[in-house]
Parts: sequence; structure tokens; C-alpha cells
Amino acid sequence: MSYVILYTTIDNLNIGKRIVKKLLEERLIACANIFPITSYYWWQKKIEKGKEYGIFLKTKKEKYKEIEKRIKELHSYEIPCLLQIEIKRGYKKYLNWLEREVK
Repeated sequence: MSYVILYTTIDNLNIGKRIVKKLLEERLIACANIFPITSYYWWQKKIEKGKEYGIFLKTKKEKYKEIEKRIKELHSYEIPCLLQIEIKRGYKKYLNWLEREVK
């Protein structure tokens, strides 16, 4: 089995929590981490700075398309960040747990 961490950002903590809760309820992810960040980025031809929340979503590689669909439905951004990070190695017991929790 192949595992990944999906990374997204959001400016509203309550929306972030709602996205995470929905993905957990649908068993698309096993775990998520939400943490405060300061983001700098280009938007509409100028550099912006903002307070956001980064979200790590731990899941199986095969779930990417379903998660992308749900993120686009639930996210408040016009173009939400959604990046896939491959897990090359991990603690076997943790990966076994992840395998059991994602349906």
C-alpha cells in the first residue's frame, strides 16, 4: 500500500475543522493536523501576506481524487492549495493503523 500526506491551507479555522471532520467521517483520512502559519504569496499580480492554517491530511495514495473533490466542494478559496507528499518510509505500526482507518 502507498501512503501520502496531503497539504492544504485555509484562512478560517472553523472551515478547516469542518473539512477535517467531514474527511474523517467519510474515512478518507486517518488523521489530520491543523497548525497556524503566516503565508506569503502572489495573488492578482501582487504579493500578499496573511494568517492561515496549514493542514496535513494523512491517507492512502488512492484516495487523492476523492479528497480533491471534497476539498473543492468545502473549501472557501477560489484556488485551494492541495499538494501530495509521498511517504517513503514510516513506523510500521503507525502505517498499519493508517491502513486500518482509511476505508
